[in-house]
Amino acid sequence: MHPPPSTSSEVISKKAIIVGLVLVIVNAYWVGIASELWYAVYTLVSPFSNAVFTLVVLLALNFVLGRISPRAAFTRAELLLIYIMVTMVSTISGHAMMAILMGTLAHPFWFESAENEWAQLFLHHIPEWLTVHDPEWLAGYYEGESSFYLSEHLTVWIKPILIWSGFIFILYGSLLCLGLLLRKQWMEREKLSFPLTQLPLQMTTNRSFFKLRSLWIGFGIAALLRVLAGLHDLFPVIPAFPSSYRLDRHITERPWSAVGYVSMSFNLAIVGLTYFMPLDLSFSTWFFFWLTRAERVIASAVGVTNISRLGLNDRASGAWIGIAALTLWMGRRHIIRFLRHAIGLERGDDANEPLTYRTTAILSILSVGGVFGFCYFAGMSLWVITVFYVLFIAFALAIGRVRAELGPPYHEVIGINPRQIMVNTIGTRVLGAPNLTVMTFLYAFNRCNRSHPMPNQIESLRIGDQARIPGKTLVLSMALAIGVGAVATFWTYLQVAYHYGVLARCQGHVGHFGWESFNPLQSWLQHPREANVSSIIFMSGGFGFVFLLHFLRTRLLWWTLHPSGYVLSGASWGGLIYFWFPVMVSWFLKFMILRFSGWHTYRKAIPFFLGLVLGDFIPRSVLSLISFALNLYMPSSGAGHSL
Repeated sequence: MHPPPSTSSEVISKKAIIVGLVLVIVNAYWVGIASELWYAVYTLVSPFSNAVFTLVVLLALNFVLGRISPRAAFTRAELLLIYIMVTMVSTISGHAMMAILMGTLAHPFWFESAENEWAQLFLHHIPEWLTVHDPEWLAGYYEGESSFYLSEHLTVWIKPILIWSGFIFILYGSLLCLGLLLRKQWMEREKLSFPLTQLPLQMTTNRSFFKLRSLWIGFGIAALLRVLAGLHDLFPVIPAFPSSYRLDRHITERPWSAVGYVSMSFNLAIVGLTYFMPLDLSFSTWFFFWLTRAERVIASAVGVTNISRLGLNDRASGAWIGIAALTLWMGRRHIIRFLRHAIGLERGDDANEPLTYRTTAILSILSVGGVFGFCYFAGMSLWVITVFYVLFIAFALAIGRVRAELGPPYHEVIGINPRQIMVNTIGTRVLGAPNLTVMTFLYAFNRCNRSHPMPNQIESLRIGDQARIPGKTLVLSMALAIGVGAVATFWTYLQVAYHYGVLARCQGHVGHFGWESFNPLQSWLQHPREANVSSIIFMSGGFGFVFLLHFLRTRLLWWTLHPSGYVLSGASWGGLIYFWFPVMVSWFLKFMILRFSGWHTYRKAIPFFLGLVLGDFIPRSVLSLISFALNLYMPSSGAGHSL
């Protein structure tokens, strides 16, 4: 079914890249329309279910091609390259990024009124080229029953589409350069495990993968639950197993009621994916989740009723920055060698790199310069751009590191982003209205970080390395997927919006995100704030706590708590808040297997747990296609956080 692994770089045909670009456009539309028309989110969990389903379909077609015309079949490297390209566009399209950006772009000039005083507060700080200013051409966008293909709509949107697509390309390109810089350090020197690359690699490189009985047992269990849910959507009389169960609804007495949102998810795909997390790291994630719940209860017991006084988000902000600092510290020698090579002071070993160090350095300078240029001409001060971008890179580094080392399939971070950190630590008076306005348009790139490009890019580089994909071809294909995917995603959202109406028939959250972006801006400009000293103290505490955990892990062999586990579960919302239970189940199963049966049994069980993932992802994707065909909302296809 698949060609044998190669010991040297495999040849990638133009056919594979063309097919990849076609599927980039298809997936941009699929993910976008599912997200906003039905609120069926495919980029909530990594690896993305739409990308996995695309790979499964390609494998099936490739099997048929191999029987009919073996020369026409794709190699395993080509299949994985197409998978990577689909993954790249999935970091752009959907609820986790583009919905927020589109909700923000169209919002201020449509909802401006005398009551909210937006015209006096910040509208004059929005450049003409940044978005559509005339509410006349936004009526169809919000109300529907129109067409994006009217000449007037195309005329007013073409400039913002091209400018923002270009910005996404250079911003994501700067992260890809960062990944290229860290590739050798993480993959060859530290030998991080990259747990979430297991599924696509096993599917394409293990010849007997789809013949394993344990795989199909796991597939059957998960698929049965998902198919029953789909049948329940079509015929409500058919019972379905619940996707989750809320525990906090039964906790009504103080101080226990302060525990907050606690839901037991029964998602088997998460059980399968987190089977590959190291035991101490998976333990740390659910341990710190319950530690923060206990902290809430104890605070309530001693009379603290306002959860914000605990500074959970501020501590988590400092902790994420601490992970980034630790990452840079551990890779400092490699980074110094890279910089010395780039400026010609020494000769580094870049023979096996996708791009030479000097090429990576030049592309980094160009992409970062492009980001600074965009923000400067939009109205931001250079010092604010610098602070904002440093924080953006810090989050990218930290999330990428946590994914490469720990492999959490879900890492939502709500309320923790560069804009909020700068408001808390610098104050709105110092930042000023022009900077705050432009930062509001950048809110989409760090609003929740579920489908953040950095971890997906570094994992794609890992897959390319394992599959022997030629480095330059891999980087070029990823760049093409990002560029084409950005334009295709804008086209998707505008087509859907003008046809269905953001406030009319769309059930996604694109109509809500504008308020989430601009209401804080209005509040900050009407009621300016100074720097929040308590936030700075809490952030410093979170930063220091990460270094303490790292110190204990390096000095005490028995210490199991990991700083990456803390950042995933330490905030007031996000992290593994929806999926702590399947992570705990997976940890317990893996612990029992290793404790009583050993490493051999653990290896034999891998196909079963991967089967749980495929058994959930594939039926859910099929149900999504059925919902499109029937024009019917089917929650079982992946609605919201219940998956």
